[in-house]
Amino acid sequence: MSLSKVILPGQTIGIIGGGQLGRMMTLSAKAMGFRVVVLDPTPDCPCGQVADEQIIGGYDELDKIKQLSEASDVITYEFENIDADALDWLNKNAYVPQGTELLRVTQDRIEEKRNIQAAGVRVAPYAVVAKVEDVSTGIEELGFPAVLKTATGGYDGKGQLVIRGSEDIELAETLVSQGPCVLEKWISFEKEISVIITRSTTGETAVFPVAENIHKDNILHQTIVPARISELAEEKAIEAAKQIASALGLTGTLAVEIFLAADDEIYINELAPRPHNSGHYSIEACETSQFEQHIRAVCGWPLGSTEILKPAVMVNILGEHQQPLLDRIPELHDWKIHLYGKKEAKYKRKMGHVTLLRESVEEALHEAEQSGIWGYAAEMIGGQKR
Repeated sequence: MSLSKVILPGQTIGIIGGGQLGRMMTLSAKAMGFRVVVLDPTPDCPCGQVADEQIIGGYDELDKIKQLSEASDVITYEFENIDADALDWLNKNAYVPQGTELLRVTQDRIEEKRNIQAAGVRVAPYAVVAKVEDVSTGIEELGFPAVLKTATGGYDGKGQLVIRGSEDIELAETLVSQGPCVLEKWISFEKEISVIITRSTTGETAVFPVAENIHKDNILHQTIVPARISELAEEKAIEAAKQIASALGLTGTLAVEIFLAADDEIYINELAPRPHNSGHYSIEACETSQFEQHIRAVCGWPLGSTEILKPAVMVNILGEHQQPLLDRIPELHDWKIHLYGKKEAKYKRKMGHVTLLRESVEEALHEAEQSGIWGYAAEMIGGQKR
């Protein structure tokens, strides 16, 4: 990887991936005076709508990757599922301060768990599954219930199977046939929380306030900040994130998703080496957003303050929520509304988010629930998102 350098306004940031995370990165970068070019296969993608230029092409098309490198002074990415070989080429021929190693680790759940454990942080007990027979062997060790996950791919609950009894084991063949899997012991947790940590090319580190996350149908529904947890749990979560970031040589942004169990015990669920859905609240609620912070980090700038300005609740807008939101905009006072510019409002597709900054999270939660936009009251229960 190239030596650290400072990227200045007027220079160009290349982004691999043109979804909503790239869009919000771009908006921060443009406000700071940078030019932005994005690589994405979908014309007029959310990021492409606000970037200076879009290269239309796949993430594994080397000619498009070369085109991106020629147009950019620094390159970053908005999601994990990038062709690692293409990123390796970039790493050798362009300036990619995040490198490729952390990306490789987080693309494979088996490697991810091994690296988290090597950092001295706990994950849920698990077994590696290479063939269907390994599921039964793993169940003997871990017990019921357990969760089988594909080692690569999968998001928002996809590529997963909850095994509650012996009759479910035969259902595992479909997942195992796709490649190696991990079998995790079911953790009985009280809350799901996340920590977003950023480390610059100079080694400076900053941590955002711990967020409390509530999922609905395996998709993030609400993020509550500050998290309603003990001071001890907060300290443990932040320390775990710092240990992982240090051990993995983080540059850029890392989201650490955590299960908080009884007696303030924590288990790392998964990592995402980029800005994260649970950090969207920071756009309005923190002195520096996660997107500006990420741009600062990869461009070699000093990191900004992550101080929270006011309690906040962020709520995702899925396809089925978009029209009810649009119908109500004239009466939604002090709602911070972000829509991502996606063409089609599909069921369960993330179309945007809203953030409510109020005097307390309870006030914000009550207002969101009473709006009727989501069609149900937000459930304050820990339905297990895996």
